[in-house]
Amino acid sequence: MTLHPPTRLSNATGVITVDLAAISGNWRALAQRVAPAQCGAVVKADAYGLGAARVIPALVRAGCTAFFIATPSEAETARTFAPKATIYALDGLLGGGEAFAAFNVTPVLSTLDDVTEWQAIAKAANTRLPAALHIDTGLNRLGLPSRDTRKLAADAALLANIDLKLVMSHLASADNPADKKNRDQLLAFETLTALFPRVPRSLAASDGLMLGPQYHFNLVRPGYALYGGQAAQSNPAPVSTVVTVAARVLSVCDVARGETVGYSATWRAARPSRIATIAAGYADGVPRSASGPDGRPGGHVMIGGTLAPIVGRVSMDLITADVTDLGSEAVKPGDFAKLIGDGLTIEDAGYSAGTIGYEILTRLGPRFARLYVE
Repeated sequence: MTLHPPTRLSNATGVITVDLAAISGNWRALAQRVAPAQCGAVVKADAYGLGAARVIPALVRAGCTAFFIATPSEAETARTFAPKATIYALDGLLGGGEAFAAFNVTPVLSTLDDVTEWQAIAKAANTRLPAALHIDTGLNRLGLPSRDTRKLAADAALLANIDLKLVMSHLASADNPADKKNRDQLLAFETLTALFPRVPRSLAASDGLMLGPQYHFNLVRPGYALYGGQAAQSNPAPVSTVVTVAARVLSVCDVARGETVGYSATWRAARPSRIATIAAGYADGVPRSASGPDGRPGGHVMIGGTLAPIVGRVSMDLITADVTDLGSEAVKPGDFAKLIGDGLTIEDAGYSAGTIGYEILTRLGPRFARLYVE
């Protein structure tokens, strides 16, 4: 095991540990699950907040050859660290068509305007440029509607300078295997992609690939699952924990019964209590909604393997936790409280804050030191 410690780790108020070996292992497990389909990797949003410059090389070493990003700036980063890979830009051209052409990035075209612009760039360069088509099958977000998809298929001139590499869509309810919308979208996808024979197809992301081989087609695009996420609890992916987040305990104090803790006095001690103040807040990615205001249960931290509830309001730099049940000497200033990790998953943190693990992961703030384990 190789550690890459940041400078001044001893002075860090919090540490985000990213297990690159676990990310690679998760990709291999998913690739094995979907074979013979190809397994790509979604590394948009700075590899879901974990650092694309470290995550992409690890995935390249694991054997990944197809990456998905969102923006022109992310395209440049991906090409830098995956010089031989196929890179898809999920959000279309975004005015960055020239940059995508320069970095040999394949844009995912989801409007007729995107198709027209990419066609013009290719024609001006006197070449054919690679592209993917995103067709809408019921998510009603990005994607060519059925009528535009049929228009492209019927008029070869519209794609004359475009080398079509992939046709893709995205599932709306893959985290719920029982939702019949999954089957409806599958049938719509099969119908529309039949208009583009011999073009590779991609429908499934992290949860979709767990719906079964009929959803795999030629390429799957896991993102969240690579980083240990399990959005579909009833149908978990074969992945392990990647991220551990811990923050320092700054102080521990005794609070008498009836006293309040934090802004707006939203939590009142029902017994003599010990309260630990921890160096993490919404500036570090702990949602304010994890406070559990107005009597609603909130989030937790873990200290010494024991869960302790967050009490009072989450503020910008601080949270407070009730550590009474841990014992009078169990928690001391300088100790670390775990915010995410084994026993306190990304999903746990999201659920207690009324959100999802995706948001927890991508909102981890820059103040915490990052420690990479290979």
